[in-house]
Amino acid sequence: MKFKTLALLALAVAVPTAASAKTLEVVTTTEDLAAIINEIGQKHVNAVSIAKGYQDPHFVDAKPSYLLKLKKADLLAVVGLELEVGWLPPLLTNARNPRILPGSAGFMDSSEGCDILQKPVGAIDRSMGDIHPSGNPHYWLDPENGRVIARHAARKLAELDPEDAADFQKNLATFESALTEKEKAWSAQATAFKGVKVITYHNSFPNFAKAFGLDVVNHVEPKPGVPPSPNHVQELVAQITSEKVPLLLIEPYFDEKLPMKIGAQTGAQVLIFPPSVGGDPSVKTYFDLFDHDLKMIADAMAKSGGGK
Repeated sequence: MKFKTLALLALAVAVPTAASAKTLEVVTTTEDLAAIINEIGQKHVNAVSIAKGYQDPHFVDAKPSYLLKLKKADLLAVVGLELEVGWLPPLLTNARNPRILPGSAGFMDSSEGCDILQKPVGAIDRSMGDIHPSGNPHYWLDPENGRVIARHAARKLAELDPEDAADFQKNLATFESALTEKEKAWSAQATAFKGVKVITYHNSFPNFAKAFGLDVVNHVEPKPGVPPSPNHVQELVAQITSEKVPLLLIEPYFDEKLPMKIGAQTGAQVLIFPPSVGGDPSVKTYFDLFDHDLKMIADAMAKSGGGK
């Protein structure tokens, strides 16, 4: 009996249970960041997002459930560039988790090292709309910035969980290899509509346009965050007609009535165009986002006869 008891104890020590395995609790501000971090962390992380892909990440209503997630978090990953400035600071204050405050080991500003476009020059004031002083925060819509975010995540996760650093590097290599192959296919697909003029509702797509050769010529919002006036709508209709702009790209969290009206007047196709993972039920991974969006454009251009 004594030998049997010792053997069972030895077995228990030699084989760690699933419950004893280290899992980092990660909270991100967008589903894009959660998707990338889950790719890098795999079984070692549980990454969840506060904002959903079908929500405007600039405006998120604080909920008690968010505080619970932040209280337990080992890592907080943010988009940064003041995207979350209107809602995240009070959540962090009330969560009272010093591990994830800016400057701590458990805080990740995902914009670091990324290609940030449209950095304002000169003085900024409220008359310019919701301008981001450090540049456009929708940088994840360039796959190369996704690569930078993934590398940053691998470093951060390794700092918090050194024992599994080798796994994070292995997962990063797998992610980068898959991304490289995807980029080849996406670039080939985008040649069919390179240089095509588009109008977007909000200024969400400069990085996407740069990566895939689109020409964003205007926005439904005359200034970021400012509703369109009747005069601006008339200007859009005139521009679409004169320049033969074929596409209106509308983020899923904006009212589509006005864009649909503009499309009906001009013949431009209106696409409900998700800028984030989760913005459409079929978009579950970072790769899905570009697969989905590029296919939408390709299908629309083929329908209009505008594909090359």
